[in-house]
Amino acid sequence: MTQATQNPVDIINARVPGYKDLQMLLVNQEGIIEQILPMGAIKADRCASVIDVAGDWISLGGVDLQINGALGLAFPDLTAENAHVLQKIRKFLWDVGVDGFLPTLVTTSVEKIQRSLAVIADIIPCKQAGAKILGVHLEGPFLNYQKRGAHPAEYLLSLTNDEVKRVLGDYAHIVKVITLAPELDPTGEVIPYLRSLGITVSLGHSQATSAQAQLAFELGATMVTHAFNAMPPLHHREPGLLGAAITHPDVMCGFIADGEHVSPTMLQILLRASYQEKGLFLVSDALSPLGLPDGVYPWDSRQIEVKNGTARLADGTLSGTTLPLLVGVQNLVKWGICDVDTAILLATDAPRQAIGLPGIAKIQPANLLRWHWDEATKELTWQRFLG
Repeated sequence: MTQATQNPVDIINARVPGYKDLQMLLVNQEGIIEQILPMGAIKADRCASVIDVAGDWISLGGVDLQINGALGLAFPDLTAENAHVLQKIRKFLWDVGVDGFLPTLVTTSVEKIQRSLAVIADIIPCKQAGAKILGVHLEGPFLNYQKRGAHPAEYLLSLTNDEVKRVLGDYAHIVKVITLAPELDPTGEVIPYLRSLGITVSLGHSQATSAQAQLAFELGATMVTHAFNAMPPLHHREPGLLGAAITHPDVMCGFIADGEHVSPTMLQILLRASYQEKGLFLVSDALSPLGLPDGVYPWDSRQIEVKNGTARLADGTLSGTTLPLLVGVQNLVKWGICDVDTAILLATDAPRQAIGLPGIAKIQPANLLRWHWDEATKELTWQRFLG
């Protein structure tokens, strides 16, 4: 999305999450970050336009690793006929501060998974304006029946290499993340196989014990899907999947900060117990009504009701949200759970780290957000900046 500028731009007096003190960002005429330097390190005398952000935060846009749809389209329902809506979603996500995302396919038939993968594979190379599709997140169908949540039981599959190959088909190259329940594979063969394909393995919708989770991490799993949700609770004698994850230095947990999936108090405990942005990242887990008003909407063969941004099935089962990713940043600050710096990192740099992408640094495109904290209203706001 970055466009070449007529002149270089020096952004001064910026707070850059992850950097100490005020910084200056030097952006060249191609819209690329050349340097991030402490204020006063060099003189701004290179014929650049100077923008003084007066202590506001400057970050990359968000990256959403778990988003199920938007604008009325669920990603498992993608077809050649409605593929144009995915292009609209890319533009919509850009407008709500998201630079890149993983369209997430929840549990459904293998035929529908393959159909959606085919559509996404055609659109990934597209250069149209909008948030970039970074790959696909398969959330299922290799999930524990007892922790399936809103995932339809009839489409759950056994966790074997043969079944994994059947689901991936010819599209393993675009699958970036798979959520699975590791206890379903007593052979221990599947995680190494997925890692050999370059796919990040995330544990979730699982009854795994701490020992089973630890084994999965040793085999190559490096993520956990929506911490606390669809897994055993923390217990003082059996830490379970989540306990094993948040104490592991090489595992990152996604979490939802809508105030419904996890209480703010438990999120505060999660951040204190983990490595913060080094061990956690925000996701939206947004469903297809993202960008639409509250109401009743179709969801596979069922319906979900959205009230105040929270989506539930008819039986009350929590199925997701319709709140954009950056609302989670604002919530974390509003609830007093973490400072602005950390909250921004959790939605921008941390998810990039989870899938092996660089955070804000030189040679990155200057697709930037400017964040402002209003001391009078106690509100954190953002706007697109340069990109």
